[in-house]
Amino acid sequence: MKLFTCSSCGQVLYFENTRCERCGRRLAYLPERNTLSSLEPADGAASGAASEFVDVAPDANAQRVRLCRNYEEHDACNWAVTADNEAAYCQSCSLNDTIPNLESSGARQAWVLLETAKRRLIYSLFALGLPVEPRCGSGGLAFSFKASTPDEPVFTGHSDGLITINIAEASAPFREKTREQLGEPYRTVLGHFRHEIGHFYWNRLIEGSRWLEPFRALFGDDALDYAEAQERHYEEGAPADWAARFVSAYASMHPWEDWAETFAHYLHMVDTLETSRAYGLALSPRAVSGAPIPSVATRRLQFDDFDDLISAWFPLTNALNSINRSMGLADLYPFVLSDPALTKLRFVHDVIAAHSEPALETENASG
Repeated sequence: MKLFTCSSCGQVLYFENTRCERCGRRLAYLPERNTLSSLEPADGAASGAASEFVDVAPDANAQRVRLCRNYEEHDACNWAVTADNEAAYCQSCSLNDTIPNLESSGARQAWVLLETAKRRLIYSLFALGLPVEPRCGSGGLAFSFKASTPDEPVFTGHSDGLITINIAEASAPFREKTREQLGEPYRTVLGHFRHEIGHFYWNRLIEGSRWLEPFRALFGDDALDYAEAQERHYEEGAPADWAARFVSAYASMHPWEDWAETFAHYLHMVDTLETSRAYGLALSPRAVSGAPIPSVATRRLQFDDFDDLISAWFPLTNALNSINRSMGLADLYPFVLSDPALTKLRFVHDVIAAHSEPALETENASG
């Protein structure tokens, strides 16, 4: 994530902010410009255009924008569309196929949390230059947020471009209970989105392409019966040596899951490193004794160079884990990457680079 600042007062902003905490101006993210912009009400807006605003950033040329309908009506978004765009929803919310019944207890709060994670996902996909088009027939992407009922349980998953998320995943107690039951070291809402989008891009980028045979050489035969693999995984668990070959225990279930877990992991890495670079983070660790510890200056990272990413990733995660332990918290990054897992991550990097248009943008800029 890049570093955003208020174009009115210079305050550092979070990607999720709807108002500047210093000057109080309304904010909205404009994906076309990759900026979180300060807004003021537009003079002479057309009748009924209550959500029309002017972008006050110096380089915006007084561009007029409208708030996403989910921003204006539900405070469940903070994106906008340009005033000449007739769409009621922003580029993130336009991907929604189903939202939960907002009259149900806790549904709105859960939906807002899911939308927040989804916008971070979409930001990353745009930054990587990956195709993101609404699902229309087949080939596009859509999201369905549903609550389980006694008659109709909802399972988080992907099918033909439709990503379904059980809104219970927005509940921290539910998520923690499930994490412990499944023996997972890491389970987050954003992690779910990054995993399921991996399945989507396997269909879009790997299946039937020149990448399929190299994929099979690394990840295994995708033609293996998925239902059988799933049943075996939940009955027997992961193989004892899974850590030597996979990024996670779940990745050992089937080549599709191996790809999705590895794809999600790559998004974890790129987004965290981009945030570190935006803040100019530099590490110069000093060990009391033993082997020298490498330094890293994330502001000099080259995001098109996988070796550069990995050389920064290991020192960064070691530092982050140490900070968490100093606060009595669990490791922020509870993973150990084996050489085969790194080879798979490099493959994901190469596939994304081959389909990226434009190239990943990591420059730090004000909004």
